[in-house]
Amino acid sequence: MNLDFSDDQKFLQSEARKFLEKEGSINRSRKVLEDKQSIDKELWNKIVELGWTGIRIPEEYGGLGLGHLELCVVAEELGRYLAPVPFSSSVYLFTEAIIKYASEEVKQEILPRLISGDIIGTLAVTEDLFAPSKTNIKTLTDNNLLTGRKIAVPDAGIATHSLVVSNSTSGICIRLVDHSSDSVIIEHQDTIDESRGHFSVEYNNTPSILIGDDSNGWDFYENLLDQAAVLFSFEQIGGSQASLDMATSYAKERYAFGRQIGSFQAIKHKLADMYVAITLAKSNSYYAAWALSTDSSDLSVASATARVSSTKAFQLCSKENIQTHGGNGFTWEYDCHLYYKRSKLLSVNIGSLPNWKEKLVSGLEKSNTY
Repeated sequence: MNLDFSDDQKFLQSEARKFLEKEGSINRSRKVLEDKQSIDKELWNKIVELGWTGIRIPEEYGGLGLGHLELCVVAEELGRYLAPVPFSSSVYLFTEAIIKYASEEVKQEILPRLISGDIIGTLAVTEDLFAPSKTNIKTLTDNNLLTGRKIAVPDAGIATHSLVVSNSTSGICIRLVDHSSDSVIIEHQDTIDESRGHFSVEYNNTPSILIGDDSNGWDFYENLLDQAAVLFSFEQIGGSQASLDMATSYAKERYAFGRQIGSFQAIKHKLADMYVAITLAKSNSYYAAWALSTDSSDLSVASATARVSSTKAFQLCSKENIQTHGGNGFTWEYDCHLYYKRSKLLSVNIGSLPNWKEKLVSGLEKSNTY
């Protein structure tokens, strides 16, 4: 078992890092906040031109036909530079669902347009303040017409299509909706991190297309979450590492009482704790990436483990980065708060930490039973 990335994958990661650094992705994220936008369209268009949106799409549809590991290394750099783009909602979730569950006709129609950027997708699940479950999905589908309201839908303001987890007479299903329909109403919602816009979406007898089976939609959704958890864990690792690097750099440059603050034991402990948390998260995420790339039966437990450890790591590192910066850490002029906001957003975007802990424990109990 090889848990390291190949030379080609490391090269892709290096090029992604160079690109996002050159484009000033962090400053773009700050500008999105200042201008009260939802995304940076210019950066998104450049990412589309690079072909990142087609990494996982098979060559027969015009994509690169690569694997999940290539997505993982790109995700880490997007997290490191806080890219204000709809990559996760459109690529991690929407594109993956189309590849895995859509009919050939839908694939022919949607996948090439995802590559070109003509289509941007998102996933609409949550309906109230409780975690989504089979029993609280109230959005209904009747004769292919969708009715209901979803909240906290990422990037819906720019998305052209959404995949909607819905209820029907046969059970939970996933429906594809075109936002160009007049029956779709989208409104902005305030969130923790406004550099990643979230919206409420209301469907009023909206035409929809079935994706996959009409009764196994919940199983499809949970499988998509397992995949997305691995990719988001790499985003969180990228953000965690950037927070540690920022704190370390400041600790070397800032002097107090005639000494670098990094020489004080209290600061050393903070940096050491951050490093340990990142190392643990990397170990778990690398294994989860292997499980994802090999379609291992361990994926559910591995993804939950990666999700829990990477969420904790990003929360710790973003918080301690602010503390290391002292009185400057919470000010607008420094970037510390940008990482703290992103860490909070990523900790709840596909389910809260307690939910993933419960999923991890349940998975471990199940694996020990058989």
